[in-house]
Amino acid sequence: LSEMVLIDQSPLGRSPRSNPATYMKAFEDVRKVFASTPEAKREGLDAGYFSFNVEKGRCLVCEGDGAVKVEMHFLADIFVPCEECRGKRFKPEVLEIRYEGKNIDDVLNMTVDEVLVFLGHSRGLVEKLSILQKIGLGYLKLGQPTLTLSGGEAQRLKLAYELSAGSTGPSLYLLDEPTTGLHEDDARHLIRAFEELLDRGHSLLVIEHHLGLIRLADHVIDLGPEGGDRGGEVVY
Repeated sequence: LSEMVLIDQSPLGRSPRSNPATYMKAFEDVRKVFASTPEAKREGLDAGYFSFNVEKGRCLVCEGDGAVKVEMHFLADIFVPCEECRGKRFKPEVLEIRYEGKNIDDVLNMTVDEVLVFLGHSRGLVEKLSILQKIGLGYLKLGQPTLTLSGGEAQRLKLAYELSAGSTGPSLYLLDEPTTGLHEDDARHLIRAFEELLDRGHSLLVIEHHLGLIRLADHVIDLGPEGGDRGGEVVY
């Protein structure tokens, strides 16, 4: 084995700027599409202007977060939409640039399924995002903050990244109850992703209670007989 990778349900970072597009390294492809428009070239706006991580294109008030933090003395801090950009993260001159009638904010508010239709001509974008569609995350908005994803969605997004990245050699993937909270149809998408990893020569060690997934395993180790202090013994 070349490496061991833990894919659990922990949050994907703490930045509101992190989203499926940035996590899957697909945001650069979207920015290139807008930078290639005649309007962007005429105004001298390169791909860097279409990023909320760079000062020249992002809203200066919220610094590309789309929201401003309001500190509460006795309660948890709250975030309110930025009054300057109205939550759109970019400067007005960037939002004026349109591709097929839509600006960069419109595209970030599209689902992965919609973007694959709208920007289907971008080969790099299709290669990175079609994996999300394959494992049942096509309903996610491209610019949806990863902070808002459920544990199961975060876990599947990590799995999608592993499928897209490719490793140097056979790896061992450790997964902690990946079907928790999933609809049966989503579980089937997940199993197909597992099969693809296995076909590539990787190994999976999965902690799981889903009987359908357990039935597909090559080896089963049943721990128990109860949970907590009354568990931990190899039952079977």
